[in-house]
This record gives sequence, structure tokens and C-alpha cells, in this order.
Amino acid sequence: MIVNARMYSVSPAVKAAWQELFAWVLQQARLDWTIVDHDFPAPLATLWAREDLGCAMMCGLPYSQREPRPTLIAAPVPSPARYAGQPIYWSDIVVRADSPARSIEETFGGAVGYTVLDSMSGCVALRRHLLPFRSPGSPALYDKVVGDLIAGRRVIEALDQRTIDLGALDSYYHDLLARHAPELAAKVRVIARTDPTPIPPLVATGAVAADELDRLRNALGRVEHEPALATVRDALLLRGFAFPEASDYDVFGPIARAAAQYASVW
Repeated sequence: MIVNARMYSVSPAVKAAWQELFAWVLQQARLDWTIVDHDFPAPLATLWAREDLGCAMMCGLPYSQREPRPTLIAAPVPSPARYAGQPIYWSDIVVRADSPARSIEETFGGAVGYTVLDSMSGCVALRRHLLPFRSPGSPALYDKVVGDLIAGRRVIEALDQRTIDLGALDSYYHDLLARHAPELAAKVRVIARTDPTPIPPLVATGAVAADELDRLRNALGRVEHEPALATVRDALLLRGFAFPEASDYDVFGPIARAAAQYASVW
């Protein structure tokens, strides 16, 4: 069984912090699993397709649509105040820091970018957010669409290079970038945000015995108050872990259907 936190490994330092955290969790849970790399530009979809995931972060949208649905283990609770101690996130809709746009409407007619089509934060949430501006007979909102940017960093790079005028960033990813790569995060400015949804959870696609799952959840539940992990929690902007129900992620089905209402919502 393997363990991975690629989704929120926004820098080498953050990746190392996640690995330190999961090494502690595995030791406490007495699980001889392997922490593996799956670095950019390797697609996250190939990681999520594996059948030997013991504990890996997975976007809530593909998690909710996969059959059979993976075992839900836990969900990270970001520590910044804007999350109010909840396992939630959203998309920060961003433009270049020096863009004259102060609203989404002021970017219409330009170029919009997205990460991958099945990404909630990098594509689907933004498409859904744009729905009120569309009607069956309306023209396209944007003259150009740039896809397959894969990661939030490349969304920022595309904005900075004026390849696109609008993009979306996972809010937790964005916060981690602002902490660990402030010069990069400073290149963009938030002009709107999407509605909050359950944050990408930790899941297992492999067979995890009931006692293994109990030990794993117990160790994750202790992360919040473990003194030895104070520096790691600080680096990860992580309060701890919550234990939502699998049904909490059913909200993604209607969101995905709404976002696909038009052949092109851009």
C-alpha cells in the first residue's frame, strides 16, 4: 500500500513536511506502507487510478464519481481563519496582480485558463461560477480557452505571461503558495471565489482491514495536538484532520452536472 500527498505539495519544503507527517502517522498506526513520489508533471489521474492507495489525497469530484467509491479515511482541516476550523475549500478566482479587472465581467472577451477538466478547484467550480453569465443563445464569454495547465503554479505562470486573463486556484493550495512561495503568489490577485465545498479527502483504493483503518484514523486524529508535529502543522497550515461521511461528497455530482450544462461554458 502507498501513501501520497501530491495535491498539496506546492514546494519541496511542503512535500517534505507532508512526508514527515505521514511517516509519523504510519509509525503510530503500525502500518508498513510506502510513501511514494508522484511529482508534477505526472497526471494526478494516474495516481488516483491505482488500486494500491492506502492513504492519498484525492479531489472530491473524482472521488465522488469513482465506482466503487474509495474508502474515505479523513479530510485535512486548514488552519487559516478563513476556513473556520472546517474541512472545506473553494476556488480563488484570480487575475494578474496588475490587471485592471476588478470583476469577472471585466475579463470577458479575453482568455480563461484551467488545470484539467476533472479538477473541481481548477476547472469545474469556475465553470459553474460562470453559469449565471450564460444563456443558451449568448455568445462565448471568452475568446480564448487555455487548458491542461495541470497545476496551480502553471495557472499563475500563464497569468503572469499574459497567456490568460482569468484562472482559478484551490484555496488551500493558494494559501500554501502564499506562505512558501510568496513571490509567486504575489503575481496574482483574487477577484472572486466560488462556494465552499468539502476539501479533497484522504482515501484508500486498496483493501484496508478494519483494524488498520481504525489505527490510521486514530493516528490522524492525534495530529492536531501532537507537540512533536507543531513545526510540521505550521508549515502545512494544518489544524488537523476531520472525519466526514462519504455522503458529504455527494454534492459534487450536481455541481458537475450544472457545470456541464452548456457544451462550452467559457
